Amino acid sequence: MRCPICKKEVEPGSSYVPFCGDRCRLFDLANWATDKYGFPASAEPEPKAEDEER
Repeated sequence: MRCPICKKEVEPGSSYVPFCGDRCRLFDLANWATDKYGFPASAEPEPKAEDEER
């Protein structure tokens, strides 16, 4: 497995999995805290057929 931040190989059984170490783990946390990551907004549901008839 590779670290998602620096792409180095992660040692099996490491306490930092999926990161290679504390530095990359903190970079990832900072990315979440500064809104560099996010979830895509869901599209609004399409109106039902009965709503269109009204």
